[in-house]
Amino acid sequence: MGRVRRRAEMFVGSRVGGPAVGDDRTMLVEFLRAQRATLELKCGGLDVELSRRSVEPSTLSLLGLIRHLADVERRWFRQVLAGQDAPARFVSDANPDGDFDGATSDPACAAEAWDAWRAEVAFAERFVAGAPDLDLTGEDSWRGTVSLRWVLVHLVEEYARHNGHADLLRERIDGAIGL
Repeated sequence: MGRVRRRAEMFVGSRVGGPAVGDDRTMLVEFLRAQRATLELKCGGLDVELSRRSVEPSTLSLLGLIRHLADVERRWFRQVLAGQDAPARFVSDANPDGDFDGATSDPACAAEAWDAWRAEVAFAERFVAGAPDLDLTGEDSWRGTVSLRWVLVHLVEEYARHNGHADLLRERIDGAIGL
């Protein structure tokens, strides 16, 4: 491979998404898998640096993103689609920004966040694999009735937006780009 001249040339390989032709489930699952893999790569090899904030007064950090996305996965798949009584792990009515505000440099905080995120992703993957079709619905207090198809599209969008934040956060931490 020759010299990379543009940042966009650095993003190749398995994170681009799945097949360009196929059924909706395969494409959506693969695009979401690629977005999740991007988050892991952006955070890879970091420890306490995960909690480093972007710029004041923002509380945005890579660790906050992991915690936030764990709660996002939990909300849409466990609460809305599976109908489980599964309270958020990091946010509450008393601390609605707990996902970001609680992202500290304590290594136990990072370990807890990764464990939570991986558990929620695993649940979501099992749920989607077992769903009869993408028209399965759940009730959400914010959106009303939503389909599994809508949730998958929304999660791809949610991860893509936050992976853009992760690009900038990681570059600020150690100059790494193109991960």
